[in-house]
Amino acid sequence: MDRKILVAYFSASGTTRRAASLLAKAANADLYEIRPKVPYTSADLDWTNKKSRSSLEMNDPASRPTLADMGAPVSVYDVIFLGFPIWWYTAPTIIKTFLEAHDFSGKQIVLFATSGGSGLGRTESALKPCAPNAVWKGGKLLNGMSESTLRSWVESLKL
Repeated sequence: MDRKILVAYFSASGTTRRAASLLAKAANADLYEIRPKVPYTSADLDWTNKKSRSSLEMNDPASRPTLADMGAPVSVYDVIFLGFPIWWYTAPTIIKTFLEAHDFSGKQIVLFATSGGSGLGRTESALKPCAPNAVWKGGKLLNGMSESTLRSWVESLKL
């Protein structure tokens, strides 16, 4: 059976967008960008400023930034690769917004991330409560991977 695959990603600076585009090619998947209603500015992303937007969001467990659109076509896909930059050792809170906004029941979710230095850590366990009926398949950091390396990884998942 051919699986319908979606690569859904959030990218604040373009790094995760590049990884998501390569992954979509490697997995023969469709691409969907998770966008905040209010785009992030450079000042918003300043993790050294405790009052920056990203710092305030990441320090508030209830934070759910508003999505620019609610039209992600999740229902027609079997597998969703879900990508984001690592912020504060985990996924940005907009990923929780995205997961809670859609029904992932029975869908396979495979995480991927880009990071300047930290790994996925406990990201999957932090996100699982937002889509408890999904089938979680772990994940991988995709820093600087080639399309052929990504294709091998996708094939190894046996989706």
